[in-house]
Formats: sequence, structure tokens, C-alpha cells
Amino acid sequence: MIVPDPQASFEFQRTLVLVLDLCGTFAFAVSGATAAVRHRLDLFGVLVVSFAASTFGGISRDVLIGDTPPAAFEDWRYLAAAMAAGVIAFYWSPVIERLRNPVRMLDAVGLAFFAVAGTQKALAYGLSPVMAALMGMLTGIGGGMARDILLADVPAVLRSELYAVAALAGAAIVVAGTLLHVPLLASIIGGLACFGLRMAALRWGWQLPVPRGPQPKNDDRR
Repeated sequence: MIVPDPQASFEFQRTLVLVLDLCGTFAFAVSGATAAVRHRLDLFGVLVVSFAASTFGGISRDVLIGDTPPAAFEDWRYLAAAMAAGVIAFYWSPVIERLRNPVRMLDAVGLAFFAVAGTQKALAYGLSPVMAALMGMLTGIGGGMARDILLADVPAVLRSELYAVAALAGAAIVVAGTLLHVPLLASIIGGLACFGLRMAALRWGWQLPVPRGPQPKNDDRR
């Protein structure tokens, strides 16, 4: 029986997390920048939203697990990916808008990458399987929340079809696969499951139950 080398396993997880993090950073950055362009922000504003949307989830994860300073502040590649995505979205927004609902699609891509990366990093730092899955979910939803708050929108996680649930489902698959010593396969399946569930929810309107009754009245103080 071959016993896995703990050091080799840790190095593999670190490399996997870095690749997933950078892919998620770019996807969320384009999503945030595209949303900022729609709100008619200037170039600086677009880059700020791009950076916040692409790094907030990872920063929150790193602070909570004690990996400080966060990777987004230590590794220049995170800033470079966010800025490159912001510039691309600012100057080539007509091309991006040819996609069908690009913000939601790219948001789903970033959600999948970060849910997987957050879970893998939490496991590498010794969190329990349940807490690692929750950390993966938090990493996934953090960027979208930052983007929506900066643009004065209600965060998608509080109103959209299966947003956090999709991230949690993908994270749970990653935890299960990693415990079975197939982290790469688990990451692929978990990421695809998260992305597929999110896009299916958008396509067919799947959502959790909402309160029944009259719609809330507008606040007269506004």
C-alpha cells in the first residue's frame, strides 16, 4: 500500500489553489468590471470594482484561516490579473456584452473556481471537513457580494437562484474527493457541479423558498 507523502500532498494543494485562485480572480474581475461599466463608472472606478470583486473572497478566507498577509496582497499576480481583466472589460465591453448575460456567466465561473480553491486551502490548513466546505462557500460568494455592495445593488447571494447553495455543493464534493485522496478529480467535478447548478438555476429559475404575502411597501423616508 502506497502511503501519500504529506509534504508532496501539501505542495500539490498549494499549486492547485494558486491556479484556481488566479483563474477565479480573472473571471470575477471581468464580471465586476463589466457590471461597473454598465453603471457608467470611469476607468479608475472600474478597476476598483474589478479588484474588490476578484479578491474579497480570497482575502476573507486567508484572514479567517490565519494565512496573513493574504495572498492577494503578497503575490503580484493577483493584482495583475484583476487589473488586466478590468482594462479588457473597460475597453472591449461591446465584445464581452455579445455573450448572453456575461456578468452572470462569468460570476458563475468565478464562483466555481473560488469555491473549489477556498475548500482546498482550508483543508490544507487543517480545518475540519465541514468547516472547509463552509470556507469554500464563503470564498465563492465573497467577490460577488463586494461587487454588488460597491455598485449599490442587493448582493446576489441574498436574492439569486441557488448562489451560495451552488458554492456549498461544489465545496462538499471537493471535501469528499479529497478525503478519498483524489483531490484533482474532486476539484474538477466540484467546480463543474457548482457552475452547472448555478447556470441551471439561472436558466430554469430554481430558487429556495421565499416568504409569501404582500410585497413590502416602499420606504416613504427615501
